[in-house]
Amino acid sequence: MILEPDQADRRRRSETEPIRACLAPRVAAFVGDGEERATSLPGLSFSKLEKPKPPTSYLYDPSISMIIRGKKRVRLGETTYVYDESRFLLTAVNLPTTTEVLEARPDAPYLSLLMRLDLEAARQMIADLAPHEANTPTQGTAMATGPATVELFDAVKRLIDLLDKPEDLVHVGALIQREIIYRILTSPAGARFRETVLLGTRSQRTARAIAWLRENYTRRFKAEDLAELAGMGASTLYHHFRALTSMSPLQYQKHLRLHEARRILLTEDADAVTAAVRVGYESATQFNREYRRMFGAPPIRDVTALRTGMPRRATN
Repeated sequence: MILEPDQADRRRRSETEPIRACLAPRVAAFVGDGEERATSLPGLSFSKLEKPKPPTSYLYDPSISMIIRGKKRVRLGETTYVYDESRFLLTAVNLPTTTEVLEARPDAPYLSLLMRLDLEAARQMIADLAPHEANTPTQGTAMATGPATVELFDAVKRLIDLLDKPEDLVHVGALIQREIIYRILTSPAGARFRETVLLGTRSQRTARAIAWLRENYTRRFKAEDLAELAGMGASTLYHHFRALTSMSPLQYQKHLRLHEARRILLTEDADAVTAAVRVGYESATQFNREYRRMFGAPPIRDVTALRTGMPRRATN
């Protein structure tokens, strides 16, 4: 399934153009010659790319991502999200994905921001919302897109303005971050976010299992033990886990392992066997087979292509 912008998104993109035109040069100057730079506000970072970026492994934390200029594709399991300046990408739990920047050039670089979400602040705000708003059940993964409205971009602009005022950033910045969370919670994507972060719901208990796997992806596990950790039956956990992540627990672990192995191969002086062992594989043959199935080429060929920008030839 592929989710792409529609006519309403195009109208919204036009409405937010003045704000984004103001933000673009500031974000580009802040990032400078690099591709990503964190700000002095914890959890807020900016990205800039002057050319499209091929599919790359990326592990999202609970966060909101907004594009100031450009277009991006994010693949989560069998679902693909294609979004641009008209929509934000919401992630409610840790999710391993493959991301691809589709539109970027030197005279109009891709620009985006990522803000990690304070889940405790979200829970407190949910408690202040009307009960029928806070408890509306929903179905879907823990990733969704929502409308990037003028009000949301305005809050983002005010937050970025504070980066030049460190004396105001701590206190006023926290208030604006709460406003951003409010905009998300009251958006069409808010129901998924509310259900995931609410304590005691099945989505939140499933998130415990997701968090455990995130921290222990190199370890073997039994479905029954993971279900006990989540406080539900094994079949119930499987159902809700797949609903949130678009994967089974074993598939989720495999994605974590392979994404981390790809990172090791790209950033460290390690061969495929070493990377396989470090992420928990006991069989190099199995690692190579699963790596090729996920990324379209064997480890060394895939990494070489990513480093050189050359296209990869898939193998049967």
